[in-house]
Parts: sequence; structure tokens; C-alpha cells
Amino acid sequence: MRLTPRREEVEAVKALLESPDFSSADQMAKAVIKEVAEILQMRDWVALVHTWADGHRGLNFAPFGNEAEAQSFATKMAFGGTGRLVRLSSPGVMLANSEGKKGWKGYCLHSECGHAPFTHSAASAARGACQIPTCPCDRFRK
Repeated sequence: MRLTPRREEVEAVKALLESPDFSSADQMAKAVIKEVAEILQMRDWVALVHTWADGHRGLNFAPFGNEAEAQSFATKMAFGGTGRLVRLSSPGVMLANSEGKKGWKGYCLHSECGHAPFTHSAASAARGACQIPTCPCDRFRK
């Protein structure tokens, strides 16, 4: 699995590493591990789903960071049969879409919102308003 660190992910980990709030290396290491796990939970992944030539279920592999990585793996392994790629939606993004994820790039910066751009309406009079029923946000803020 190849990971390309994103700017906001690097900034989140850097903030922990530079923080004076930790009294030991163990505390800092635990905080960094938790932060990286949360960061990875916010990413979508790809799985390679394999079927043998006779139609029986085959081998499944995941996670891959993107479709090109999964395709490259499939080409190198050449098991026979057929394979297809399946996008694995991020559980972190799904939770963030309903609960809000303030401070993450791409999410609304309204103080009471924090939802993803696609939860904001693009239609007529409600244009820009968040469509999560409990959210008071009237327009998406970058």
C-alpha cells in the first residue's frame, strides 16, 4: 500500500510532534498513532476482487491506495481468472458527513457544520444550505 501524505495530514502530525503537552515519548507516540489511524480512516481505499476462470470465488486483496496500484498488483500476480476493482468507502468520511469533521480540508468551516461539500444543496432556493436535518448551516464556507 502506497501512501502519499497530504498537506493537512502532515500538519496534524507535525502539530503533535511539536506540542509541549506530552511528558513522555510514550504519550506522544500514542497520540501520533491515534492521529494517523484517524487520518487513514478518512481515506477511501480500493480492493481487488478476484474470480477463478470456472466462476468460483477467488482471492481478494486490499487495501490499495488507488486503482492504478491495484491494477499494477493484479498485472504482476497474474493468477488467471478475472478481477475487478471495488472502491471501499471510508468509514471516517461517512461518520464525518453526519457528525461533522471540523478543520479537515474540503469540509464546511461554518462553526456548527463541518459537513462535506456534497451535503450542501446545489438546488434553487436552498442553494448552499447544508442538507443534514440537524445542521443550521445556510451556505458552504471554505
